[in-house]
Amino acid sequence: MAPEQDTFPPEVAAAMQGQLPAVAERTVAAIVVEVPSYTEAFSGVMGRKIENAVQLALGGFLELATADGGADPSRPIGPALEGAYALGRGEAKSGRTMDALLAAYRVGARVAWRHMSETAVAAGMPAGSLARFAELVFAYIDQLSAASASGHADHLDSSGRLRRRNLERLTELLLTGAPPYDLAAAAERADWAPPRTLTAVLVPESRVRGALAVLDVRTLQAGEDLPGTEPGAERSVLLVPDADGYARTQLVRALSGREAVVGPARPWQQARSSYSRALRALQLDLRPDGDLPVDTELRLADLVLRADGEALADLRAQVLAPLDGLGPGPREKLVETLRSWLLHHGRREKVAAELYVHPQTVRYRMGQLRDLYGERLEDPQSVLELTLALAAVER
Repeated sequence: MAPEQDTFPPEVAAAMQGQLPAVAERTVAAIVVEVPSYTEAFSGVMGRKIENAVQLALGGFLELATADGGADPSRPIGPALEGAYALGRGEAKSGRTMDALLAAYRVGARVAWRHMSETAVAAGMPAGSLARFAELVFAYIDQLSAASASGHADHLDSSGRLRRRNLERLTELLLTGAPPYDLAAAAERADWAPPRTLTAVLVPESRVRGALAVLDVRTLQAGEDLPGTEPGAERSVLLVPDADGYARTQLVRALSGREAVVGPARPWQQARSSYSRALRALQLDLRPDGDLPVDTELRLADLVLRADGEALADLRAQVLAPLDGLGPGPREKLVETLRSWLLHHGRREKVAAELYVHPQTVRYRMGQLRDLYGERLEDPQSVLELTLALAAVER
């Protein structure tokens, strides 16, 4: 609400009106000197536009200050407030904070007051009215400042919400394997510069904030209803830019203790592949190495061997059928000996060292196995099947 006004003598109002162009020019000149952020912005054509805007704002103030009691105070100040609001939005859009603009308002108020008060006194304004004039000037500046701050905040809020929605949409498209054209368009809408690669990281929802704090600021996040997961899984996926090579080692270390699963680095438009690998490792319940996260690049054999659990179980039953007639104890010893023999390529000393037995014991057990398997231990296909079946046996 505008403060109650005194009526200015017509000759005082006319004198101040005539000085508006000069006051506007001096105001802009002072702002350029005292607020370095605007030195370049207020030069040339833009400077003249700012002078015109300042002159209009001061004219609106004079119309408000000299209106009689029946005038609507919102009429002259309305356009000025709209301009101040737009100015605040423009500052936010340009990526600047409100600090420089508020400093410009303070400088403008001081310069305008000094020159307009000199003009008013010279035109016959009583000295006793100067205090009331000063009150009007600074109240008007406060209203302009508040309008600009509102415009600045509104732009940040609306643009921030829009960008978050666009980033969420981009993440959804990446995880569902959208075509490259759609991904490029979505990245542009989200104002997100595509990296070379993306690496999917699955983390519990309770650990997301801590994980984001140590990751690249360009990291994308998806939370609820992840593709390929059950509702209520309470897992989030993070798509981390350029975490390949040495950066991957840093990524794994940064995620220590966060129960994370790290997929492979993939070209950014193929992020779905990285996500699918990480999700598969999670579904197979691969265990982390101490506090370090599950690094799928180090668990490729496990992923391959466990890709079809039923097929692996059937294969194991099939290739170990020759041992079915043995008791549990002897059978277990021969299985672990056969597994070690396959993995160590028949090197008896290596097998003995791994099993903590004498090499003669290894020879004896392998003799039993040859009796049971016959020529199959020399057949490449049979050796392959045995290796696959026994490689996944828990040690």
